Amino acid sequence: MSTSLKPFNTFGIQANASRIVIAETLSQLKDAWSEAVAAQMPVLLLGEGSNVLFLEDYSGTVIINRIKGIEVIEEDDAWHLHVGAGENWHQLVEYTLQHGMPGLENLALIPGCAGSSPIQNIGAYGVELKSVCEYVDCVDLLSGEMHRLDNSQCQFGYRDSIFKHEYHSHYAIVAVGLRLPKKWLPVLTYGDLTRLDAANVTPQEVFNSVCHMRMTKLPDPRVNGNAGSFFKNPVVTAEQAVTLISTFSAIPHYPQTDGSVKLAAGWLIDQCQLKGYKIGGAAVHKQQALVLINEESASSQNVVDLAHYVRQCVGEKFNVWLEPEVRFIGLSGEVSAVETIA
Repeated sequence: MSTSLKPFNTFGIQANASRIVIAETLSQLKDAWSEAVAAQMPVLLLGEGSNVLFLEDYSGTVIINRIKGIEVIEEDDAWHLHVGAGENWHQLVEYTLQHGMPGLENLALIPGCAGSSPIQNIGAYGVELKSVCEYVDCVDLLSGEMHRLDNSQCQFGYRDSIFKHEYHSHYAIVAVGLRLPKKWLPVLTYGDLTRLDAANVTPQEVFNSVCHMRMTKLPDPRVNGNAGSFFKNPVVTAEQAVTLISTFSAIPHYPQTDGSVKLAAGWLIDQCQLKGYKIGGAAVHKQQALVLINEESASSQNVVDLAHYVRQCVGEKFNVWLEPEVRFIGLSGEVSAVETIA
């Protein structure tokens, strides 16, 4: 049986695992985890590997979560969806629109599985998962017990959730519950969406516009390996934002409810003239500076060196220090991405 992780990470980085198990049921997932623990091997759970960078070979078992299924309960005011963690996210968005259930269209073409969506609290074009997530079902692999966390228990933040913290080490997400209100309100605050007619726009038009923006600006991982947005959009204090705006008047900035200000990492990188910049086989994408790509058989070290260089350039120019959104996986598990590229 192949132990190559190349087909299971969208960066297309060559690395091996000691063992790879594809789990299509909860019992298969539990069994694979128990076997690895019994053998005193580390365990890594993966969906589609769209947000990871393997730094080296992995010394344990990688479990690929392929638990599928979509169930819909319709009520007077909303549709409630129960989605298996192994469902492809974009195909889920298409499914909801085909069945007349709008609300996910801004999140079209985000790579990965449904089960990964709450971990990152995925978001795009003004919508985050937390606005539609009703609950997350996960299993405590130590006890075998199922847990259902409601929206508030998930502790959603910007690209953050409880699944990166307390529920990180021995919990597996099995399903995600979504609530899509029947009273549809388009979110047209970003990019080409601002040009759409809010009074008459359809969910399909929003979906088409989002897909067009993503396909024209973002590389296809089947052509050039990548993990989507490599860096988080940095959030700075109001005071720092005032200083930056006075020096760089064109800087895109988005005030947050807590008084902080979110900046556009892609713009900051672009101002450093880094589009197309290469180290080894890794490059900054020519259309979207926020994306680092595997242009030509890049090694993980090429990607790390490039990320370090980008972080230094932005830090020296703006005094804003970017943090990776991508998870870095070492020999026996996740390591600090910030420390790795610092």
